[in-house]
Amino acid sequence: MRKKYLVRLSETERAELEALVKTGRAAARKRLHAQILLKADDGKHGPAWSDAAVSQALEVGVRTVERVRQCLVEAGLETALNGRPQAHYKSPKLDGEQEAHLIAIVCSAPPAGRTRWTLRLLADRMVELAYVDTVSYETVRQVLKKMNLSRG
Repeated sequence: MRKKYLVRLSETERAELEALVKTGRAAARKRLHAQILLKADDGKHGPAWSDAAVSQALEVGVRTVERVRQCLVEAGLETALNGRPQAHYKSPKLDGEQEAHLIAIVCSAPPAGRTRWTLRLLADRMVELAYVDTVSYETVRQVLKKMNLSRG
């Protein structure tokens, strides 16, 4: 099968990868990816090994070799070595001022007929007082847990 993503390293890229592999100071994953790229190099200085040969020599799956080659072609050398940056960070749903209002409500007396605040009551009161457009009771729970507060 013909390769879809061909690795053609320049002399400087090749020298950089060889130095990375020889020093032994890089993370294991980064060194492994560098070795994969060096073996799969289809340029004039590379050995141009097949994916099966690379996977067997380095004891990785063929799919790993394919993914590293694809990442090099699509995103560049730095991303192929280090991986794509993780995007797991979620911005907070309530800012500091809104959290302060929530804490003030928690510290106030509960509504008539109630002995304590419920999470749903707190969320409804935040919307009722126009501190936020919408807020779920789970967000209220997370803020209270972060502040180490109880509801009564």
